[in-house]
Amino acid sequence: MAKARFNTNVHIPEPRLSQYLFADAWLSPLWLVLRVYVGYLWLSAGWEKLTNPAGVWVGSKAGVAVTGFLSGALKKTTGDHPDVSGWYAWFIQNVALPNATLFSYLVTLGEIAVGIALILGFLTGIAAFFAGLMNAAYLLAGTVSTNPWMFIVATWLVLAWRTAGYIGLDYFLLPKLGVLFNRKSPSS
Repeated sequence: MAKARFNTNVHIPEPRLSQYLFADAWLSPLWLVLRVYVGYLWLSAGWEKLTNPAGVWVGSKAGVAVTGFLSGALKKTTGDHPDVSGWYAWFIQNVALPNATLFSYLVTLGEIAVGIALILGFLTGIAAFFAGLMNAAYLLAGTVSTNPWMFIVATWLVLAWRTAGYIGLDYFLLPKLGVLFNRKSPSS
């Protein structure tokens, strides 16, 4: 059987608009504002879960809020146009609900970690990916709220990973990891 071979020497140029929006340091102030704001929202949500006396983290109450949220999502699986699809309802019922305590810890720590990483500009593209993943989970569970626009911003931050953390720790970290990105400063 012949192996498929790909020419790895072919360079496909990035479209100029895409390069300007997602790879040019000139837009790093815009990405800074978006990522800090979304990071603040995530950090606030996680912090509320961590410190609320009736919340996610307190001993025997851990998992109660998640169980309530997921049980509410299961109620949205009926009717002509259900808010929660069947496959996700199966996941909720067979994976998430039996492990509600674990999920309460994961959600709380995930929201705090993503918030801090976005605020600091630390591995911004990876943090934004996990922010989008959490937003998608909430949307699949039938919760709208701020999740659609937060998902959109997270997607943009993933696309702009090269410069979204330019004014942040990624400026120092990414070159050490061997990532090259456009270091044209706005003053040049």
